[in-house]
Amino acid sequence: MPEVKLRKRVESVEEIFHEGGPEAEKPYVRAWSLAVIENPFAGRYEPDIQPFIDDLRPLGLRMAERLIDLLGGKENVEGYGKGAIIGEAGEIEHGALWHAPGGYAMRQLLGAEASKAIVPSTKKVGGVGARLDVPVTHVMASYVRSHFDSVEVGCNDAPRAGEMALALVMTNGPRVHSRSGGLEAWEIKGEDGLR
Repeated sequence: MPEVKLRKRVESVEEIFHEGGPEAEKPYVRAWSLAVIENPFAGRYEPDIQPFIDDLRPLGLRMAERLIDLLGGKENVEGYGKGAIIGEAGEIEHGALWHAPGGYAMRQLLGAEASKAIVPSTKKVGGVGARLDVPVTHVMASYVRSHFDSVEVGCNDAPRAGEMALALVMTNGPRVHSRSGGLEAWEIKGEDGLR
């Protein structure tokens, strides 16, 4: 199995106090982490890429731990998402390798009783400086409309052609001024990750 070769990590924390209306009781915080790594499959077709999933698991855990710290503890995490930008010498399927290491890392650290919803994701092939909108949903129920969001991630010098930029996102609550209706967080039953 290839070794994960990390070139750089980029993190960001955004605090939103209002969106033109009254100031929120607590700011809406969105934090993301991006790991830029070498793509061991760049420039060629490799039929068996699945073993790299296991190699990525420790990276996923480190990134998720850092995001939990940035939000002040797992009790503050209400939303999450993941994504990957694959450099131009790779293929979109290489981004799919991040689904399990990224998603399961967040769910493992948050705990089974605090993260029943599937972790939404997105991926694309892009050039240096490409940006990615990572979808976010509530950690317990995907249908909680107040927590639907996306967080733009990226880095000015990544991914290079032979790299992957792997992202995790966590948030601390609903969008500021959420008022679009639908299932509310206090109505979650927590049975199936949907409602």
